[in-house]
Amino acid sequence: MFGFILRRIFASIPVMFVVTVTIFMLLRLTPGDPASVIAGDNATAEQLARIRTQLGLDQPLQQQFFDWMWRLVHGDFGTSIISGTPVTTLIADRIEPTLSLALATITLSVIVAVPLGALAAARHGTWVDRAVIALSVLGFSIPVFVIGYGLIQIFAIELRWLPVQGFRSIRDGLAEFGTRMIMPTLALTFLYVALIARITRTSLLEVLGEDYIRTARAKGISERTVFMRHALRNAAVPIITVIGIGFALLVSGVVVTESVFNLPGVGRLTIDAVLARDYPVVQAVILLSSLLYVMINLAIDVIYVLVDPRIRY
Repeated sequence: MFGFILRRIFASIPVMFVVTVTIFMLLRLTPGDPASVIAGDNATAEQLARIRTQLGLDQPLQQQFFDWMWRLVHGDFGTSIISGTPVTTLIADRIEPTLSLALATITLSVIVAVPLGALAAARHGTWVDRAVIALSVLGFSIPVFVIGYGLIQIFAIELRWLPVQGFRSIRDGLAEFGTRMIMPTLALTFLYVALIARITRTSLLEVLGEDYIRTARAKGISERTVFMRHALRNAAVPIITVIGIGFALLVSGVVVTESVFNLPGVGRLTIDAVLARDYPVVQAVILLSSLLYVMINLAIDVIYVLVDPRIRY
């Protein structure tokens, strides 16, 4: 196992290098000029040239890339072109809302979706199964921002139970934190419950048709034991996969939800940086998101072995 983890870590190095090259080239080839954003619409050519020189944008692309890579090797993600703040500071200030929302959403989704999908598989062909399928289709069909605005209309505007928008750190009190996280969490949970419940149902139905399940039933083992100890455990691999990928997507930045509920998270930071052509911020966020995907995929592979001993690397 240790050797497998080391091989995966070393294999991720060329992947991350390709990601860095792709990020760098895409941003430089995208229309737009950070100097124009900083100087304004009425800037002269001399002012624009001076700003580009200060930012190092007048250097050849290969020189800009090697300078950026050299800083990355030394743990320096650069400084925001627009605000002049270190990129690590900007991301650190924005990570709490995104991470809080991601953890709350994935936890609630798993608690609701896995039993729901298991119930649908156990009651295959009944109205319960059809209701879960309908819920899944509904969850995929309704955009998150529609759910978000609906929650705001009901719970914030009409009932006045919850604040409309904003974020408070958990350090300000659990009540202040919780009341502002309920609606964005519910808006995203609806989508992820639909996804995880559908995968759970499908995976369990495949396992329940296997020969060893019929053998266990023929031996007189109770249906509950067959379902919990044999079927659910053997169906766990695709469920774990979709949960891990879902968590990575959430942490990478739920832009729409953060915009609807005015959460100052990583997603909004990325969009603001893209619009302002703030190269260091965009590069750092995408690079860290890619690293997160690699680490989560590695964690999922390790969990596979713990859940299913038949898997060997």
